[in-house]
Amino acid sequence: MGEETPSAPTATATNSTNETKVKKLTLIPLIFLIYFEVAGGPYGEEPAVQAAGPLLALLGFLIFPFIWSVPEALITAELTTAFPGNGGFVIWAERAFGPFWGSLMGTWKFLSGVINIASFPVLCIEYVQKVFPVLQSGWPRHVAVLASTLALSFLNYTGLSIVGYVAVLLAIVSLSPFVLMSLIAIPKLKPHRWVSLGQKGVKKDWNLFFNTLFWNLNFWDNVSTLAGEVEKPQKTFPLALFVAVIFTCVSYLIPLFAVTGAVSVDQRLWETGFHAQAAEIIAGKWLKIWIEVGAVLSAIGLFEAQMSSSAYQILGMAEIGILPKFFGVRSKWFNTPWLGILLSTLISIGVSYMNFTDIISSANFLYSLGMLLEFASFLWLRKKSPNIERPYRVPLKLPFLVVMCLIPSGFLVLIMVIATKTIYLVSGVMTAAGIGFFLFIKLSKTMKWVEFSQEEEQEKEDGFEIDGL
Repeated sequence: MGEETPSAPTATATNSTNETKVKKLTLIPLIFLIYFEVAGGPYGEEPAVQAAGPLLALLGFLIFPFIWSVPEALITAELTTAFPGNGGFVIWAERAFGPFWGSLMGTWKFLSGVINIASFPVLCIEYVQKVFPVLQSGWPRHVAVLASTLALSFLNYTGLSIVGYVAVLLAIVSLSPFVLMSLIAIPKLKPHRWVSLGQKGVKKDWNLFFNTLFWNLNFWDNVSTLAGEVEKPQKTFPLALFVAVIFTCVSYLIPLFAVTGAVSVDQRLWETGFHAQAAEIIAGKWLKIWIEVGAVLSAIGLFEAQMSSSAYQILGMAEIGILPKFFGVRSKWFNTPWLGILLSTLISIGVSYMNFTDIISSANFLYSLGMLLEFASFLWLRKKSPNIERPYRVPLKLPFLVVMCLIPSGFLVLIMVIATKTIYLVSGVMTAAGIGFFLFIKLSKTMKWVEFSQEEEQEKEDGFEIDGL
């Protein structure tokens, strides 16, 4: 094993060339892209109340960020600054355990990402159909999902910098009605409602409760696949993640406290979209309409942020030789990874016609598999390669890092245990396909059917090969 270089070798020549062609992401757009990777506002948090009552929902959004969001954000900050290249978590798994695990990480995270992307046009239609009932079913609904997916994919094609500033605007507009609703609700608050464990006769749905928390507070690491497009990532990423964690938690908790404290309705009415109904109760129909418009804008922001991550993940995997080189092709007009965008769009369209609950559960299961591998990669890189320069370093020694990772890992296992047979089947088939794809790619390299990036081989020649690879 040669001497480890002090900085990550993932900033490829391709990236260096492109740096002069495209404007890099700065701090503010990055904060809001992270925000939309994870949350996009309190839309979708309502089922937590339906599943377990106000008290447990509030405690969930208070406590879960500390046992899940903060550790994931810290790990993302450290590994992104150590390996600031497109590909993110794929690079981490590949550096820790080799190409097979890097490829499998790519499969799990990419599929969970595009499945998640598919949920946003569906979520958008769920709100819009309250105003336009014709979209509830049949061909009008299918056309609406397809048209919105294609239009939003084209916006992503126009450039990451544009997407970043659009995210800032969308966040301001979509969160404004919740700020207003929370202020109007203050005189109507009855704090005793916050400690309710739910109404009698309503059975707690732990599967729905934990999946709602998980879906609303995960995907912090998705932004790592954009590291090669960020200005001064070693300094920008840790600060952006810190601000985004606080901003996200506040955006969930304040409306949840306001609505649970000011509105008393049948617990079973707390389904996705209930915040709009609550706004009408608290302030009038005008605020309900504003929140429904905000939901559409939020879904747009969520779609754009996660489409960007999926597309640049494909680009990053091509840059390190896990995918053929042609997957890293960029648009001549906008310098965006158009093939990654196209692939993500086609898969998300196919998935978008699944049941919405199945979409979320499938994404959560695949994401859980990827996160377990990510935690293992983080700990292994700390142990085997302690001298790699880490501009941001989680200020804990290895035994405490193990504890930090074990707690959210336990939650990941819980999410997987309570999954349905359908989710096991879907996730198993996708994992088997990922393994088969790796073997096919390995054969393609051996037979030289297509061209692959030489970066992986060059890194080994430069002495960056880590023990175990």
